[in-house]
Amino acid sequence: MNRFNNIADIEQHHKGIIAARAGKILISVAGGTCGCAAGAERIRDALRKEINTRGLENKVSMRVTGCHGFCSMEPMLLISREDGCNPLMYKQIKPEDAADIVEQSIAGESIIERLVYTHPDTGEKIPYRDQIPFFKLQTRRLLDWGDRIDPLALDEYIGQGGYRALAKALSKTAEAVIEDIRAADLRGRGGAGFPTAMKWKLARGAIVNAVASSDEPVKSYVICNADEGDPGAYMDRSLLEGNPHSVIEGMIIGAHAVAGGLDCKVGGFVYARAEYPMAISHLKHALDQARAYGLLGENILGTGMNFDIEIVKGAGAFVCGEETALLESIEDRPGEPRPKPPYPVINGLWNWPTVLNNTKTWASCRYIMDNGPADFASVGTEGSKGTMVFALVGKVRNSGLIEVPMGIGLRTIVEDIGHGVASGATPKAVQTGGPSGGCLPAEKFDMPVDYASLNAAGTIMGSGGMIVMDDHTCMVDTARYFLNFAMKESCGKCTPCREGVRHLYDILTEITEGRGRPEHLDILEKAGRLIGQLSFCGLGKTAPNPVLSTLRYFRSEYEAHLQGRCPAKVCTALITYRILDSECTGCTACARKCPVSVIAGERKQVHVIDQEKCIKCGICMQTCKFSAIEVE
Repeated sequence: MNRFNNIADIEQHHKGIIAARAGKILISVAGGTCGCAAGAERIRDALRKEINTRGLENKVSMRVTGCHGFCSMEPMLLISREDGCNPLMYKQIKPEDAADIVEQSIAGESIIERLVYTHPDTGEKIPYRDQIPFFKLQTRRLLDWGDRIDPLALDEYIGQGGYRALAKALSKTAEAVIEDIRAADLRGRGGAGFPTAMKWKLARGAIVNAVASSDEPVKSYVICNADEGDPGAYMDRSLLEGNPHSVIEGMIIGAHAVAGGLDCKVGGFVYARAEYPMAISHLKHALDQARAYGLLGENILGTGMNFDIEIVKGAGAFVCGEETALLESIEDRPGEPRPKPPYPVINGLWNWPTVLNNTKTWASCRYIMDNGPADFASVGTEGSKGTMVFALVGKVRNSGLIEVPMGIGLRTIVEDIGHGVASGATPKAVQTGGPSGGCLPAEKFDMPVDYASLNAAGTIMGSGGMIVMDDHTCMVDTARYFLNFAMKESCGKCTPCREGVRHLYDILTEITEGRGRPEHLDILEKAGRLIGQLSFCGLGKTAPNPVLSTLRYFRSEYEAHLQGRCPAKVCTALITYRILDSECTGCTACARKCPVSVIAGERKQVHVIDQEKCIKCGICMQTCKFSAIEVE
């Protein structure tokens, strides 16, 4: 492919791609990190062998895509006979299924029932993806193309309509682009929810002032914050793995909006976690392709715009997700937050005006410019427009990556999309916003998921982590877990975060170990609020949220711990494993599995646990087939 010389070249190339694949059967093998770990590449190779054996290679277009979202069903694939149709979905497939898939569903048009999704309650077979409850209730905008395209093939992105948004943006003034983002009411998807258009407008104003007052050449920067560090979160990783060009396109649009028409050199960075090797590899490949096609570099699409993007790998420090700590890291200094003001839009990277947005925010900008602000704002609530991508994980049956309209009910996410918790358990809480968020009880599941509602309930939207907990989860231990994370990830720059979070953690440790005192609860509340008020950056200000929210909604669990009892039977210092005389058959299985050999008893005789030496690991209870061991 030759370099694009003008905007019209993109549309012409798009038409050629559509014509070339017309009439072909499209096969998409889910190949994100989760898919590859489940065997996606072996599935691809087995399918390719069967397709070639039957001479179908000219009738089939097969690609390994990014994550399809339904991670608990990996490895999976989609089969479409028309681009954009509701595809046939096969789940948990094996390489040995390839022959049947090619013979029956590609050469033929039969459905292999053993490979289709089965509703766990009704037993209904649901072969087509968009009728499966996990997908049916989603509104997939950012994730939509990720299960259709090979992320290493720019032509496939263009074939879906990629870089049309850039063409539309470059045909407008920078001010008109900012107005479109404002009309869409897009808020940042990285956690704070700051209005994106306002950020861009402030940065552009700072550049105008710099051009007017500076004697040296003016610079500015746009940065993608892909430093995703929340436990259980993988939204940004999956987006970069499956559709990196959507982020690149959004960043080019942002660069035009911030610096277009001004005497200013604008540069770009993607700050991504080094722990995301596939995401970084796919992003690097996409950047190289974009340069080769004339979409990055000098004179983009013949418009005179110059812009390029570099990748900076983060070393895994959670605090570098904070915008000014991220800037320090790019500048080769320790990742510690800067005082604000001045804000990065005024004085950012190397003291020049800088716009930082999250991965999902940049991809949303592409969607807005392609489909229009009214389309973007057609879903959501007042003050929370568009969709949000969540990593739905924890004790939920259908775990995975979901994209839903802002304002959707929390119960719809947990019970309808996630299909609730495991059989026999009761949903207890949902934690949103990562380690900086709060835990909402089941009584709050009817609330809408938007910025205002979550803030009022004592938690935050965050970047999209959502952890479901059941009645086997101890909320005191959960708060302690997240505090431990915040304590270890604190940069240590300010005393309230460095010492205060550790103090809260120590108190929670005493409570979970049976050494808690009644006054501890008041100390946790007062100290938690002070830490939130006095900490230097967002990490410290939000670190007490898990404690404050669990005290607010699950205070009775804290009080039970003070009385020497863990209602969830999790905290080992407060529980005891006992063998029931009436149920024990003397099979000796528990004694043989005990890692510290503290279970005694003759064969076919009731066994006994030495409570003084028991480490309360629970292996005996997991081993027993006769329900003869209880925990109290």
